[in-house]
Amino acid sequence: MHRFSNHPSLSRQKGITLLIALIMLVLLTLLVVTSLNLGKGSLQATGNMQHRNDTINAAQEVLERTISTTRFVETPTAVFLNPCDGVPNRRCVDINGDGKNDVKVTLTPAPTCLKAQTIKTTSLDLSNPEDAGCSLGTPQNFGIGMPGTSSGDSLCSNSLWELRAEAVDDVTETKVVATQGVSVRVSNDSIAASCP
Repeated sequence: MHRFSNHPSLSRQKGITLLIALIMLVLLTLLVVTSLNLGKGSLQATGNMQHRNDTINAAQEVLERTISTTRFVETPTAVFLNPCDGVPNRRCVDINGDGKNDVKVTLTPAPTCLKAQTIKTTSLDLSNPEDAGCSLGTPQNFGIGMPGTSSGDSLCSNSLWELRAEAVDDVTETKVVATQGVSVRVSNDSIAASCP
């Protein structure tokens, strides 16, 4: 006959082993949950940065389109012929090519002329077609200060403009602002109403 002895130290060791196993299981579970949360947070941060970059690119695209035309000089409050959602100076941009607009970019405030300086006829290069179009002809050098005498000004001015684009992603509501300055040669007639 085989007898089992019931020693108090042996049952105590079994209880401690169970307790240590449970603590290790809890620690391992916490480690797994923490790792998953860190990975999820990292993915969210990467996604947010991608949305921000896409929104910045949309704002830059609209600014480039704006300065590629002279409409912003001629009609600063109505730059785009077909504004997005009927809002003046707003463009909608499809980032991912799915046919749906993802970002709305608004030129706000309207393009602003900071200064315009009339170009003197003497500083024109008449062999350059752009400069030749600004020429009044031969300036008069006599009768300075007399009524009807030439001021030496050409028909063109160099103007300096500030454009500010505010872009908002429709899904994430990411908002960025991009500002760009541009120098444009314009006729004195077209700049008279919009530039100081």
